[in-house]
Amino acid sequence: MGWAHSQTYFVVLFLFYSIVSGKLSPNFYDSSCPDALSIIETGIKDAISREYRIGASLLRMFFHDCFVLGCDASVLLDDSATLKGEKHAPPNNNSLRGFQVIDSIKAQVEKKCAKTVSCADIIAIAARDSVVELGGPSWKVELGRRDSTTASFDQAISDLPSPFSSLVSLISHFKNKGLSTTDMVALSGAHTIGYARCVLFKNRIYNETNINPRFATWRKITCPRSDGDDKLAPLDLATHADFDNFYYMNLERKLGLLHSDQVLFDGDSTDSLVKSYSSNPDKFYKDFTIAMVKMGRVNLLTGRNGEVRVNCRKVN
Repeated sequence: MGWAHSQTYFVVLFLFYSIVSGKLSPNFYDSSCPDALSIIETGIKDAISREYRIGASLLRMFFHDCFVLGCDASVLLDDSATLKGEKHAPPNNNSLRGFQVIDSIKAQVEKKCAKTVSCADIIAIAARDSVVELGGPSWKVELGRRDSTTASFDQAISDLPSPFSSLVSLISHFKNKGLSTTDMVALSGAHTIGYARCVLFKNRIYNETNINPRFATWRKITCPRSDGDDKLAPLDLATHADFDNFYYMNLERKLGLLHSDQVLFDGDSTDSLVKSYSSNPDKFYKDFTIAMVKMGRVNLLTGRNGEVRVNCRKVN
C-alpha cells in the first residue's frame, strides 16, 4: 500500500471510528463536509449584520437546547400530531428566536453535503460564531452530535432555570447537567448581550431592594407596573451589543436586570467569582469557553443514535 493510499485509509478509518464510537472531534466534518464551518460562519455574519440582537438569541438557543434532553436539536422540532415540542413551553414561547437563521444555514449545508451535518452541531457552531462576531472569545467546538427524534415540553419547563431563580436553585439546575458553580457564573456572562422582556424583570424593579434606585427608576419608564409586558430592555446596560465582561461590573453596582442575575452578587458564595470576572476579562473568557465546551457535551446522541435531520423542524 502506497503512502497516499495509506493516508487516505487512516483518514477514512478515523472518520468511521468517530461515527461508530460517538467520539466528538472539532475535525469531525473535515472529510465529510469540509465547507460546513465556513458556510455556518458566513450565515451567522450575515444574520448579525442584519440584526445584531440575533447573535444573543442563537447563543441562548444553544443553552436552551442542551438543558432539555441534551444538545440534540430537540428545541428545533415543531409540534406535530405525534409530538409536543419545546418551542411553546413557557421558557421558550414568544421568547426563543433565531429558528429561521438555522433553517437557512441548514438548507445551504444540505446543498453542499446532504444528510451529513446535524442540526445539533449547527446550533453549537452558531453559538460560538455569534460570540466571536460580537467581539467575544473563540473556542474549538466539538462536533459529531446527532439529532433527536423527540422533544420534551415538560422538561423544558422543569429543567430550564427561571429568571426568578434563587442562587441555590441556579446552582442545582446546573449541577444536574454536570456543570459546576463556576460554569454557571461564567455561562451567566452570556447576559452581556441580548434583551429581556419587561414581564421578566418587572417584579425586580418594583419590589426588590438590592437594586440601584436610579436604575430601577430608569427601567420603570418603559416597563410600567400594569402594562408593557413585552417591551424589551438590554440585559447589559452599558455595552449590550458587545460580548465583554461589563455584565459582572453591572452586578457589582446592583444593575443586574433579572433577579437571577443579581443573585450572583448579593453577599453569597458567588460574589468572589463575579469580582474576579469583573476585574479580569481574560479569566472570564477562559472560564466561559471551558463551560461552553462542557455544556456542549450534555446528554449527547452520537454514533448510531439519533439521526441527521434533513429539515431541522421535523424528524426524517
